[in-house]
Amino acid sequence: DDGLSTAQSIAAAARVSMGMECNHEDMANIMNFTERMVALATYRAQLGLYLEDKMRHVAPNLTTIVGDTVGARLIAKAGSLSSLAKCPASTVQILGAEKALFRALKNKGNTPKYGLIYHSTFVGRATKKDKGRISRYLANKCAIASRIDAFADELTDKYGIQMREQVEERLRFFDTGAQPRKNIDVMNAVKAQLGTSAMNQDEEDKNAHSSKKIKKKKRSIPSEEDQPGSSTKKKKTTDHDEPMPDASLSETKNKSDKKKKKREL
Repeated sequence: DDGLSTAQSIAAAARVSMGMECNHEDMANIMNFTERMVALATYRAQLGLYLEDKMRHVAPNLTTIVGDTVGARLIAKAGSLSSLAKCPASTVQILGAEKALFRALKNKGNTPKYGLIYHSTFVGRATKKDKGRISRYLANKCAIASRIDAFADELTDKYGIQMREQVEERLRFFDTGAQPRKNIDVMNAVKAQLGTSAMNQDEEDKNAHSSKKIKKKKRSIPSEEDQPGSSTKKKKTTDHDEPMPDASLSETKNKSDKKKKKREL
């Protein structure tokens, strides 16, 4: 019954469809096209994994806020991460919309509110009237994150995590009116957290270094049994190695003593 119903559905679709018969040449071309599509999809997935890993090592805070794709586009548009870090937030906001900006300035119209940053999920989640405000706020956070990534001695994504939460709080503020946290409080909290973690790391390094020194000292001081020239061995060797008195020397001494006594008498 299942096979009969499938055949009937295929026959009905063949009567209604606009297709034609497919010969071997057409099927070969179709197979080549599908194989290329599958290869391109696999290559795209590999590139996505490579880009995600590279962005996590180069700009972890910027990647945490806007994602690896949008962050990479911003860096590519600016020229480098250091160039992006030197841009103000207003430039980051309209980065990628230069043509629309110059057109608006020439025609004295409204300037664009967002450029590449429009592809972020935060701008898409905002309402139509709040898209401009959230894009300005998000550009501010991206500018701060890029400067931290470009000029920090040790890279960490803790700043990016906290700033992403700030953007979430700003979205809730637009919807419900809940007051978000201040930026200075968030930065001080992250700084204190990094300070405590650095202190703990320093203590662990000191303990590890001291334990290594103790191990080296123990290895450099051998035990009495392991010493090559111990005292017992020395005693035995000295007993055997003492020179025996010569018999001829003793006889000559006795003769000389006897001669002296006779002279005295």
